[in-house]
Amino acid sequence: MPARGGSARLGRGSLKPVSVTLLPDTEQPPLLGRARRPGNARAGSLVTGYHEVGQMPAPLSRKIGQKKQRLADSEQQQTPKERLLSPPGLRRSIYFSSPQDRSGRLGPEFFDQPAVTLARAFLGQVLVRRLADGTELRGRIVETEAYLGPEDEAAHSRGGRQTPRNRGMFMKPGTLYVYLIYGMYFCLNVSSQGAGACVLLRALEPLEGLETMRQLRNSLRKSTVGRSLKDRELCSGPSKLCQALAIDKSFDQRDLAQDDAVWLENGPLESSSPAVVAAARIGIGHAGEWTQKPLRFYVQGSPWVSVVDRVAEQMDQPQQTACSEGLLIVQK
Repeated sequence: MPARGGSARLGRGSLKPVSVTLLPDTEQPPLLGRARRPGNARAGSLVTGYHEVGQMPAPLSRKIGQKKQRLADSEQQQTPKERLLSPPGLRRSIYFSSPQDRSGRLGPEFFDQPAVTLARAFLGQVLVRRLADGTELRGRIVETEAYLGPEDEAAHSRGGRQTPRNRGMFMKPGTLYVYLIYGMYFCLNVSSQGAGACVLLRALEPLEGLETMRQLRNSLRKSTVGRSLKDRELCSGPSKLCQALAIDKSFDQRDLAQDDAVWLENGPLESSSPAVVAAARIGIGHAGEWTQKPLRFYVQGSPWVSVVDRVAEQMDQPQQTACSEGLLIVQK
């Protein structure tokens, strides 16, 4: 029998396994050493020595239980958004600083600037399109055009004209304005500061999902040519980039700062100060003096640009900057 207030002291080698059947009532006779009915042992189960048959030793069981608890706590602390950042088969954006930090996505404050400065600021940023199956497509913006609003004779909002079609131009900065041209092609614009002002995205440098872009372009191309599109042909034009990213009229009036299917990420150009060319916009007719105003901006030397203007490139940078700043003053 155990001594009062302590455990039994037996001679060396005197400890022997003991088998006992647990009784249904809660009062159990004392066992040798520290043996007792485990908290989860059933009444009538067989106990030998120190633990129930079929159960692992108590110290090992405690360690495994503690490990499971730590894993469960970790999963509970992790938000659903974090657990879905890297689904199988998809690469996490290299433009995110960490899996938990999406600060690379540009917010409303980025778009809240005049059309000319926004058109320049777009250069080097990364446009992201997430398809319905979770595939993400990325392209770096290398060419834009600015439309200054009611005073701009080439803008859809010239004269302050508002219609259901161009309503996105008059919404808050960062609102998408998608319209159809020639009855078959879409163009993607983003509203800026100033009622009726926006920026047209003209060309992208494809970064991620090129094969998917190629398939989308081939499925939407009106001409049925047998050759495969080259990489530089995927997004080298406003309608081409809409085809490559599967952007249509359903994206009109969406918020680029908040939408789940399309957004903008911070992606500075490799060069710290890339040369930006200011040239006349493409396809502008019957707009008087606005036809030749240098409101198209592109990264000089980029092979992804839709149209290169050699005359504009021969102008020195101060001249181009002065032209752009003059137009910015007009817009203000």
